[in-house]
Amino acid sequence: MKKIAIILFTFTLLLSCFELMSQQSTSKIKLARIKYSGGGDWYNDPSSEVNLLEFAAKNTSIPLDPVYEYVDLANDNVFMYPLIFITGHGNLKFSDIEVTNLRAYLQNGGFLYIDDDYGLDEFVRKEMKRVFPEQDFVELPFNHGIYNIHFKFPNGLPKIHEHDKKEPQGLGLFHNGRLCVFYTYESNLADGWADEDVHNDPPERRELALKMGTNIIVWALTH
Repeated sequence: MKKIAIILFTFTLLLSCFELMSQQSTSKIKLARIKYSGGGDWYNDPSSEVNLLEFAAKNTSIPLDPVYEYVDLANDNVFMYPLIFITGHGNLKFSDIEVTNLRAYLQNGGFLYIDDDYGLDEFVRKEMKRVFPEQDFVELPFNHGIYNIHFKFPNGLPKIHEHDKKEPQGLGLFHNGRLCVFYTYESNLADGWADEDVHNDPPERRELALKMGTNIIVWALTH
């Protein structure tokens, strides 16, 4: 029975991958926010992705669909998105099936971007260790391609919001040498993407956040 279950899971995964490839070739690309359990506010600032996708569509040739969508990792629909996003302030908890699906998604070409909106860090590290037990997050050097693939950030991540007077960090997890998880800590990029009246950030800071977000999209879709 266990072998049958594995075969069925693999078959479902392959079908999902084919559907993803079909979506990429016939329609505009969407970004999905991950709905997670644990009590954290996974849903905060729903304007963030819409504004980022609109900005990236105007500043690149990538066919992007600036809509707000969310998906549950336990649902195979997650394989329909080449790029997924996690943010929030509080607890983050994955079920066993969510861990399995996320690992399969990342190992088969998917890309996860995580932005700590303050208070998410300890939970991100704990849950992602379940996804890739053999890895710890590593800080990307400032000369990594994600910082210069479209817009130039020679000094790494911009600091959008101040919390604990720490330097912002861009951290990664890899599969077969490919960056498949990018995690921004003490930067708060997603707050800078939100509607202007949400956080009242100055225009120049919002532009930095949107430019770095565009770099993430371009990197995720071309590597």
